[in-house]
Order: sequence, then structure tokens, then C-alpha cells
Amino acid sequence: MSTASVRTGFPPGALFDLDGTLLDSAPDMLATVNRMLADRGRPPLALSDIRPMVSRGARAMASVAFPELGAESIAALVPEFLAVYAEELGRHSAPFDGVEAMLAALEAAGTRWGIVTNKPEYLAARILPQLRWQDRCAVLVGGDTLTERKPHPMPLLHAAAAIGLAPEACVYVGDDARDIVAARAAGMPSVVALWGYRLEGDDPIAWQGDVMHALPEALATPAGWPA
Repeated sequence: MSTASVRTGFPPGALFDLDGTLLDSAPDMLATVNRMLADRGRPPLALSDIRPMVSRGARAMASVAFPELGAESIAALVPEFLAVYAEELGRHSAPFDGVEAMLAALEAAGTRWGIVTNKPEYLAARILPQLRWQDRCAVLVGGDTLTERKPHPMPLLHAAAAIGLAPEACVYVGDDARDIVAARAAGMPSVVALWGYRLEGDDPIAWQGDVMHALPEALATPAGWPA
């Protein structure tokens, strides 16, 4: 579904969110919270319990697992979550169906692609070799790479500069409102990844991305990208 005209060729640059856009990382997150729960003698959660919150990060995951805790106690669990998650990273997750074909189509067309995520950079960097993306991804910007993170435009502007392109020559693809806010602030066209993680009350139309797609395959052809 599109709200803008489409191009006849792939964009020179394509930047992606990671969790919920390129990577279905919910199973890794589930394994992490369930280890934390088991250590406390508590029953495991189901994937459906945590999936909508995956794009919201470690604090959101801890909040789902321990809903009775306040913000301060949740924040105190974040280091434990990240340590356990580092052990589970890539053991259960995989690219969404259609992502590899889409990336191959971009590469065949000469498009440079990269990742801009709010995941800590060291974790994002660790998963690239597992996916065999380390030599294909032209730039990686994590949530702690710079002094700002999404929805601030700085990470997107930094990524575009790193691959030698103006922001308007790139397109940003993400599954969360903050992705689209960041793209708009950076002057970068955007694609809403409807296949990702969203809360029940989220309204992707209200995010005002340039294009919305239900499946990654839509981006395997030039017509799927905003002009």
C-alpha cells in the first residue's frame, strides 16, 4: 500500500532498522526473558506475550516479564537482560522471509545498504557475522554509537554520510513510529515495515511514512520504493 509515487529504479542507499524489520529477533528475546524467569522460579512466557514489545528494547522486555516492578527496578534488570541476551543472540532468530531476496536485489542494482538500530552497537555487530552480512552491510549505527538515538535524526544522517550519500538519496525502512519520525526529521523518504512488531493500538497510517508494505518481498522490486 503506497501513499506516494514510486520510482523506476532502486534508491542509491537503503537504511534499515534491525529488530522487526530485517531480523525476526523475538525468539531470542523470548529465550532471554524465560531464562530470567526460570532463575526466579517463575513460569515461562509465550512468544505472543512479548512479540509486540520487541522493538521497544530491553526495558520493555523486562517490563513484560516482571509487570509488578516499578521503573527503577526494571532499569536495574537491564544489565542482566543484556548479558543473557548476548548469550542467546542469534540462536533462535532469523531474517524475515523475503529479506534475503530483497537485499540481494538491492546489491545487484548497486544500492548500498546499512543498518540503523537502537540496539547497542556491540550486540548488533555480533549478529552480522551470524547472518553473513558483515561484508555486505555498508554501515552499522547502534543506539549507543552516537550521542543521540532514534527518533532523533542524527543516526540516520550519520549513516548516510558514512556511505557517501545525501539523506534524500537514501530510504529508511522501519517498523516503529520512531523510525518514521527519525526519517522525516532527516529529510529521508521512509517505508513502514508492517511485517514487524507493533502494539495493538498502534496506527501505522498515522506515522505518515511514504510507503507501507505488508511483506519484505515488496521491496525486492524498484516499484516498492518511494520516489
